[in-house]
Amino acid sequence: MDPHLLRTYVTVARLRSFSAAARELGYTQSAVSQHIAALEQDLGLPLLGRRPVAPTPAGERLLEHAGSLLLRIDAARADLAGYAAAPREELTVAAAPLAAHPAVLDALPSTGVTLRVLPRDEVPGAVATGGADLGLVDGIAAPSDPLALPDVAPLTAAAMPGAAAEPLVVVVPDDHPLARRAGVRLTDLADARWLDAPAVGPPLERLRAAVGTPGGFRPSLRYEGTDVRTLVALAAAGHGLVLLPAGAARTADVAADVAAVPVVAPRLVHRTELLRPGGVSAGPVARVLDALGVASQGP
Repeated sequence: MDPHLLRTYVTVARLRSFSAAARELGYTQSAVSQHIAALEQDLGLPLLGRRPVAPTPAGERLLEHAGSLLLRIDAARADLAGYAAAPREELTVAAAPLAAHPAVLDALPSTGVTLRVLPRDEVPGAVATGGADLGLVDGIAAPSDPLALPDVAPLTAAAMPGAAAEPLVVVVPDDHPLARRAGVRLTDLADARWLDAPAVGPPLERLRAAVGTPGGFRPSLRYEGTDVRTLVALAAAGHGLVLLPAGAARTADVAADVAAVPVVAPRLVHRTELLRPGGVSAGPVARVLDALGVASQGP
């Protein structure tokens, strides 16, 4: 399967237009049509309906594979490019909103650094494809388990000191019946109304999987931003409960209008991990890793 044809197909399917895809890709519309026809011939299946332009059932299935396939190709290209290029003195760090760990921030050079805040699921891809030199991701896990990360490239992950077992709390309005509790079991809150904030808090589908309640944790409001104070303010206003690491809840406290109730069961923690390419690191990346006590040689 030719990746150039696949990339054209993904663009047409996303834009629902051959002409718009041609403009975005810098091709003629005729070339885009030829790419789609060649891919359909290669696979022996129609992938796009033409009026309107929309993926067929087979095309929808191909889209499920296409993102990871193209990402792996871009990751391989970025990985091999590192063997030919001299180490850059600039450093780009991609971090999920709750993953900017103080130990890493303290180890950064005083100049030449760009910190990009991204949704946590985009951080591994940014490191794999060369969009960032290092990545910081976070999530919930059992105390002895690493984070479950997408398999986008040979990346090396290391837990950050002091972050591997940060406790979790449920943020509730100060007048909520749970506000004065010493602890809470998440299974007891499966039928409560929750804030769905996938870019900041744990995505609710992951929370359901971790707690083992497929039908629980119904969202009452979806927040698509990355500001923790806004998320806590929504909880304070009674729009739903939210699960956060204890440190984030403390720093985002909104005029004492919320309470942070510790989670006592199941045994879950908030974990932060540092991601780096799997090869040998040099330049400012190696210096940051040395400052953190992390080996600069991949496995």
